[in-house]
Amino acid sequence: MFHIDLTNKEFRRLLDMVYIGNWILNSARGEDRFTDYDDVESLIFAQCLQQPGMEGLYEIHDGVVSPSSAFKDGGIHEAIMDYEDNVFYEILAEELARRDMDFTPIDSSNYEELSDRMAEYIAEFEENGVDNITLDK
Repeated sequence: MFHIDLTNKEFRRLLDMVYIGNWILNSARGEDRFTDYDDVESLIFAQCLQQPGMEGLYEIHDGVVSPSSAFKDGGIHEAIMDYEDNVFYEILAEELARRDMDFTPIDSSNYEELSDRMAEYIAEFEENGVDNITLDK
């Protein structure tokens, strides 16, 4: 058995982190979920049953405790979307920069060039999103 003393605020942050972690691991897996992560999420959210003021953060379906709709709709997905946007733009910037460099292997001699090109793309994406991206057909 494992025990951690957390304030209510710290525990609330832990709920966010557990949900976000499980979302990242399982949201795109369909039926091929990592169920052991779902189980851990359920165990952590079940702790809400013993904490005053956390009644709205969980739901129980068929004996399984899970994050409530109110929890999921309470802003956590905005944080996930911010993360996904950041990752998307970072990967896109790196891929475009590598393309511009003819996919030359990156080492100490050209890492700065890669970084500079990526920074230019990131600046463009911060200003315009993907509005200026076009594809030649």
